[in-house]
Amino acid sequence: MVCTMAILRSLLRAACTIRRPSQGPATLPADDEVLLDAPDERLSPALVAAALGEYGPAAKLLATTRDGAEWENRDRYLGRLVTFARNRDGWLTDWLAAAPHDPDALLVKAELAVRRAWESPARAEQLRELGPLITAAAESDPRDPVPWRLALDHARGTHATHTTFEALWEQAIQRSSHHYGCHVAALRYLSAAWYGSHRECFDFAERAAEDSLPSSLVQALPLRAAFALLIEGPGARTTSVQEERIDAAADLAIALSASFEPGDPWPGEVRNLLAFVLVSRGRWDEALEQFRQIGPHAASFPWSSVSDDPLGRFLEARDDARLRTACPTPFPGRADRGRAGGHYA
Repeated sequence: MVCTMAILRSLLRAACTIRRPSQGPATLPADDEVLLDAPDERLSPALVAAALGEYGPAAKLLATTRDGAEWENRDRYLGRLVTFARNRDGWLTDWLAAAPHDPDALLVKAELAVRRAWESPARAEQLRELGPLITAAAESDPRDPVPWRLALDHARGTHATHTTFEALWEQAIQRSSHHYGCHVAALRYLSAAWYGSHRECFDFAERAAEDSLPSSLVQALPLRAAFALLIEGPGARTTSVQEERIDAAADLAIALSASFEPGDPWPGEVRNLLAFVLVSRGRWDEALEQFRQIGPHAASFPWSSVSDDPLGRFLEARDDARLRTACPTPFPGRADRGRAGGHYA
């Protein structure tokens, strides 16, 4: 594997029971109250309208985020709209027909095309054909960093050179130096699964977190690096240094979580990821507290990475944390999931 240190430097410039309870204590929502990827009050009308074949609310929502430079919200809403459009895209077809040069419609079109290409066995070849779509989205509003996040994902999938990736990264951070999505895209490029290593992944994530703004989701970047290490496989082993970095990443994310109100949907995905890591590390009390902070806002990520039933896995992990906290003695017949490389890792 090619050493990526050069690109890294460039990027940085009550009773215990085995039976599963049907309802949690008062501090936790009941299982049937937990919703997976529930849209917020701004996104919900756009999704409802899209289900009816109407693009107007989605267009208004994305235009509002662009006009207000709400780049984090823009990226988040884009992802949810594209997820919907993967199976029902008639509203997008009508939108593009009515406004073929609309920056928001072009961005949705490009993201959807890239998502579909990633699913193809001929991924790299199909992705290469999509370069003009991403360029058109980027040129339609030069201020917007979100098309450059998409360009970073595209570059990873097309096996772009480090020089090319660095150039795209520079464009991204010129537009928004602390954009979470762009940092996640860079972290993926540096991951051991692609063109880097776990050490480089942690190095990049930890420095980015140190340089981030207060309450920025970039502070959760080391947690993403920890997650990448934990899901390597059941036979993977971590060194003591890696475990220290995993726990430090969790500690930082706990502090980040505490800066938001309980039940706030905005940090919901980060809190889900934090709960996953804490469960994997056997930090049951802290994991249970994060499930309390999550409230009803279960997120597909990270649970979909280890299960075809992300909501079921979320509830199972929540029950494990609750039971382990109430009765820390190992349960008969239950495997110890408290260390990296266990069931959840």
